[in-house]
Amino acid sequence: MTTVNVRIEEKTKAAASKALAGVGLDLSTGVKLFLHQVVTEQGLPFTPTKNPAVLRAKWDAEVAQALKRGKVYKTARAALKGL
Repeated sequence: MTTVNVRIEEKTKAAASKALAGVGLDLSTGVKLFLHQVVTEQGLPFTPTKNPAVLRAKWDAEVAQALKRGKVYKTARAALKGL
C-alpha cells in the first residue's frame, strides 16, 4: 500500500467530501474508486466537459435506451429482487 498526496482547493475538497458522503463514501475511498476506473478504462472514466447541455443530453440518451431495453420496476424493493 502507498500514500498519495494531492493539493486541491479547500472548497473543492469540502464539496467532493459532501457529495461522496451522500453515497456512503469517504474522500479516500472515492479517490481509490476513481483510480481503479482509470486503470480499468485505460484513461479517464468520463468525458471532461463544462457544458451541462452535453451532459444532460448524454444522460437523457442513456435513460431512453435503458427504458427501451430494460425492465421497469414500481418500487426499489422490486428492483432489488430483480438483481
